[in-house]
Amino acid sequence: MAKNDVTKSSKDKAKKAVTPIKKKGGLRRWFKELKSEMKKVVWPTRKKVINNTGIVLGVMTFMGIFLGAVDLGLTKLLENVILKIGS
Repeated sequence: MAKNDVTKSSKDKAKKAVTPIKKKGGLRRWFKELKSEMKKVVWPTRKKVINNTGIVLGVMTFMGIFLGAVDLGLTKLLENVILKIGS
């Protein structure tokens, strides 16, 4: 009996290994689901997009100026205070 159990389990494993993976609908199904999901998307209005773009550009400009000022200040500090100590 033990021998039969071993052969059965090895046959089951062999069947599972050979069984191909089935595609459920494939590419056509994927595009149908994509189209369905895209219909659910709530797109922003033109006014909202322009407003958000302005906010992003404003914050980027502010941060650029701020970081530039910090960089300039630290550079001057390094040149005038720290490097003069060594000379």
